[in-house]
Amino acid sequence: MRTRANTVALAERWLKLPKVCGRTKFSSLRFAGNRLSTKGFVLLFALLPMKLLWAQTAPVTPDRPWHGAHEVSLARELRQYPQTSLAPDASKTYDLAELVDFAEQHNPQTRAAWQNAKAQAAALGIARSELYPTLASVAVAGVERTEAFLGTRFFRQTVGDFQAALDLNYTVFDFGARRGRINAAEADLLAANFGFNDAHRNVIYAVEQGYYQLLNAMGQEDAAEASLSNAKAVQQAAEERLKEGLATLPDVLEARSATAQAEYELQAAVGGEEIARGNLATALGISPTDVIRIQPLQELSIPNSLGDTVESAMNRAFAQRPDLLQQVAEIRAGNAKVKEARAANYPSLSVDVGPIVQSQYGLQQTLPWASSAGLAGGAQFNLKWTVFDGGARRNRIAEARARVNEAEAQANVVHDQIADQVWAAYSNLKTAFRQRQAAEKLLEASIQSYEAALESYKYGLRNLLDVTAAERTLAEARSTDVLARTQVLGALADFAFRTGDSLQPNTRRP
Repeated sequence: MRTRANTVALAERWLKLPKVCGRTKFSSLRFAGNRLSTKGFVLLFALLPMKLLWAQTAPVTPDRPWHGAHEVSLARELRQYPQTSLAPDASKTYDLAELVDFAEQHNPQTRAAWQNAKAQAAALGIARSELYPTLASVAVAGVERTEAFLGTRFFRQTVGDFQAALDLNYTVFDFGARRGRINAAEADLLAANFGFNDAHRNVIYAVEQGYYQLLNAMGQEDAAEASLSNAKAVQQAAEERLKEGLATLPDVLEARSATAQAEYELQAAVGGEEIARGNLATALGISPTDVIRIQPLQELSIPNSLGDTVESAMNRAFAQRPDLLQQVAEIRAGNAKVKEARAANYPSLSVDVGPIVQSQYGLQQTLPWASSAGLAGGAQFNLKWTVFDGGARRNRIAEARARVNEAEAQANVVHDQIADQVWAAYSNLKTAFRQRQAAEKLLEASIQSYEAALESYKYGLRNLLDVTAAERTLAEARSTDVLARTQVLGALADFAFRTGDSLQPNTRRP
């Protein structure tokens, strides 16, 4: 008797058999000098799935990562998926409106939301199809040969049958069940469309934030380069005074240290710009390695005030925020499902019509052929009314009503969140305007202070510490000025995002 170990070994040998003309050479498979029996082949094929299942087990231990053959196959399959991203024109300078258009075409979030809306539109078509009858056709042919016992003998008889039938089924009325499903599907489609709009709103906001972050990083790099230039000027002045015997070596060393610090901060700014470019590339739906040129900060017009009130901004947000409108659509879908659940308390009437074209022939032993053909079929009305179901219908109605109440409460939550977001965005924007004005004054005063300190140091009226302090203040003022300008732009983008203005045709393209 074969043991299980021998059977498994035999299965492994079969999996490694050579192939000839696409077929396994079973004739070469032997066990203990004898050919496999039928029972052996049955056991062999029963064990075949085991070799595949061994590669799909859970990780053996919790302290080591899992690796298997499927990891390589899935990675290979991932490379086969089409990549729809398009590299931007490296020779073109993009402004914000062009970046937004590019992102809406290439960011995968908009495509995913679009496909979801299309799927929901198809679901609505499925729900509407219930208003029409269903028609099915079937053709059946067969031959049956039997031995009929008559008297003292068996007589062989052959009967052939061919049928072509149509089945027409239509629900006459169901007290609003179909209409409830259709209304729910229409509301779900509305919710999907608003979700699609919200995906665009998020993509636009991500592009704006990435654009302004990159502008800030580029401005910070320019400011760091200017600070490095100032530090080198101070170092040069200190070294010249040392040659003339008007300065000490510690002064020169201090100036060199300030130059090294400025060089360090410049490299940090360069790294920040690279990261900001990667973030913008992600928002655009392109590779971070793609080169993209953007409109610099100096070419942008930055407003100094906002001609709007927080009350009007909130009212606009309540009217046009797609996430809030999506919640309202969810409420409408819940009410439709309540209507559908209530319809189950009433009967439904359907009609079923099935014409059949039938052709038969038969042959009995010692008798001639016989045949018959004609039109058959029937029609029936089905009245279905569930009398008792253990409270299932009542609980379905209660569940649907609770879902409606949940959607209404969630809409109130979103409504309150929108009000808070608009209020915070409006306050941040006003703060950004005030900080921008203060940053302009700070930069102007720091430039004058640095120039005066450097000039006085050259004439011996100020010491090096005063110059380096003025230099440091000027560097911080430059950084603050760039940050203040980009904060105004970012706050404007955030305000448009919170109110939903970024989706409107007249305000979406800055």
